[in-house]
Amino acid sequence: MAKQKTNGETVLPEPISFEVFQALPKSDLHVHLDGSLRLSTILDIAKKGGIELPADTEEGLRQAIGCGKVFGSLVEYLRGFDITLRVMQTEESLERIAFELAEDAHLENVRYMEVRYSPMLHTQKNLKLTKVVEAVLDGLRRARETYGIKANVILCGIRNISTESSYEMAELAVAYKGRGVVGFDLAGAEADNPAKHHKQAFQLVRDNNINCTIHAGEAYGPESVAQAIHVCGAHRIGHGVRLRESGDLLHYVNDHRIPLECCPSSNVQTGAVRDLKNHPIKLYFDLGLRVTVNTDNRLITDTSVSKELYLVHKEMGMSFADIKSLILSGFKSAFRPFHEKQAAMRRVLAELNRYDDHGRLRTDAPPLDSARPTAAVG
Repeated sequence: MAKQKTNGETVLPEPISFEVFQALPKSDLHVHLDGSLRLSTILDIAKKGGIELPADTEEGLRQAIGCGKVFGSLVEYLRGFDITLRVMQTEESLERIAFELAEDAHLENVRYMEVRYSPMLHTQKNLKLTKVVEAVLDGLRRARETYGIKANVILCGIRNISTESSYEMAELAVAYKGRGVVGFDLAGAEADNPAKHHKQAFQLVRDNNINCTIHAGEAYGPESVAQAIHVCGAHRIGHGVRLRESGDLLHYVNDHRIPLECCPSSNVQTGAVRDLKNHPIKLYFDLGLRVTVNTDNRLITDTSVSKELYLVHKEMGMSFADIKSLILSGFKSAFRPFHEKQAAMRRVLAELNRYDDHGRLRTDAPPLDSARPTAAVG
């Protein structure tokens, strides 16, 4: 967003309205299932299942989870998951929550998403791991049949649990390759839990030609990003805000076109950055890195993809032309077959080209619905 001078003072033009960002086609490559529930759904499942919660109203639950709160550390941020996971222990609840997540995404015009979670966290009532995976896939499949939104799954190992459990999650990813699972991730408390300890799990998925992404450079420095790439073979990096501390590694990531899954508001919540204006996403973009914008956790961060893009524009001063490039990078970085990805990008580019660089619909643009894909596409 170019700066203008008025009466000797440097000012920014009025930001483009939030409604424009809602209308744009979008992707969400970094969104956690267990951090993206509806408050009403948590209360409903808990009531039907006799599950104890710290509050019995949406506002009370919002306060208990800390939705949108600045926690100051990743460990504190993760405590909210103790509440959400209580209602995610049956096939019915998992199918419903997965469907509702995709439905919420569809309502803000997200066309493609990759939903990540760790099946081992949903076995408190002895639900089989295979049943966990299939329930989530069923929910996402129902959403696609209903709305046309395409959603795949990334399974996660957890840094701070055990290497054995991560390997078991990797085995699940192999078993469900080609059936809706498109990647493997390592999540959880980053500090003091290096990715290199989980090397065998990543070796297994890479041996089976499965994509890898790793949370790195969020609560620990660039060494964590280096391990994710060089030891575990990550194809994308989750967050990566501290990559800027190593220019050499930053240029390596850029040269090798390794996408960064940026989640700006979440990074403020966890203390990875002081505030949005200090987020490195604009620096990365200006240097040419492949940057994507994502939600991380829709509930706990109290956000949407539209909101994140709007904040990147409004708070960080990125132009609308840059925003369109960020959106394209999301579709370009998806864990999808090349030709499928290429077709999706052509459709999205055609839609984005309907807007000028000021966020206005071009006078010669086709009607909004004419560029929308049908449920059978992609």
